[in-house]
Amino acid sequence: MNKRPALLLILLSLGIILTFILDIMWGSVSIPVREVVDTLLGGGGEHTSSYVILHFRLPKALTSLVAGAGIAIAGLQMQTLFRNPLADTSILGINSGAGVGVAIYTMAYTLIPGLASTGMVNSWGIILSACIGAMAVLLLISAVASRLQDIISVLIVGVMVGFLASSVISILQYFSSEETLKTYLLWSFGSVSTTTWRQLSLLLPIVGVGLFLSLLMPKQMNALNLGENYARSVGTNIRLVRRSLILITSLITGCITAFTGPIAFLGMAVPHFVRLLFRTADHRILIPATMLSGSLLLLVCDILTQAPGHQFVLPINAITSLLGAPVVILVVLGASHKNQIFR
Repeated sequence: MNKRPALLLILLSLGIILTFILDIMWGSVSIPVREVVDTLLGGGGEHTSSYVILHFRLPKALTSLVAGAGIAIAGLQMQTLFRNPLADTSILGINSGAGVGVAIYTMAYTLIPGLASTGMVNSWGIILSACIGAMAVLLLISAVASRLQDIISVLIVGVMVGFLASSVISILQYFSSEETLKTYLLWSFGSVSTTTWRQLSLLLPIVGVGLFLSLLMPKQMNALNLGENYARSVGTNIRLVRRSLILITSLITGCITAFTGPIAFLGMAVPHFVRLLFRTADHRILIPATMLSGSLLLLVCDILTQAPGHQFVLPINAITSLLGAPVVILVVLGASHKNQIFR
């Protein structure tokens, strides 16, 4: 048995532990590692640093851990489903659907003044509206997938849904006030630092179910990766696998987007990084490796958004794009060289 994958998985796990603790230590006020470990083990007492760790930094680190794994695995599933190296979760319009839900919630009252007021705009309303928007797109895409045999047609429909969503958001933004525009823009920048324990009580189990279901799919994804004709020849139910991957992806990304906002490039870049690192296309290895790498990368990105001794926090999309975009460019250049992007 090849020991390389096992060794790399162990190293990724150790890297997650290290960055998880570092993410809790790092911030406007640095906290010594001993205090972090003592607090996590239940011995932090009533110190101010313990309160900061338990109520602010630990929820943030857990959100990064779970959201990174979820976004990365959803990107891998979409690349396998569409057999396209540039596919990610936004390809189905799920992020766009969530964005429309939030835009309507935060800005629609400017078109209908008696509908709501700025005082009603709160985090739970944003989360609920994002979930509803993502679920609406999920139902639409599922209906389309049940009617169309060609998966590329489903891809095109997802892209068109994204354009429609952008149009609706642009119209709402044009008529909105400065305050409501700011609320929406802050959500659209993406953030893992505003999640509370109450929100995590929903985020962790929902995304956990999606990740567990993903771990059950390596055989089907390996078959799809070799082409639909091969998949049918080994008895794979293509339609069922498509619907399952779309459902799992929508469940994961819809929930994460609702709580953190859209996070760019992670779903597209991490699967390619994992393929290069592990030198394999076997999804029995790629799935757990992608989850671990996604968690590690988002924890690193969250660390880079913060500067010790300063109160500001950079938008996490600025960091994920900075790290992810070069990976995507390399993939495009490599695929173009081999003339295999549009096979």
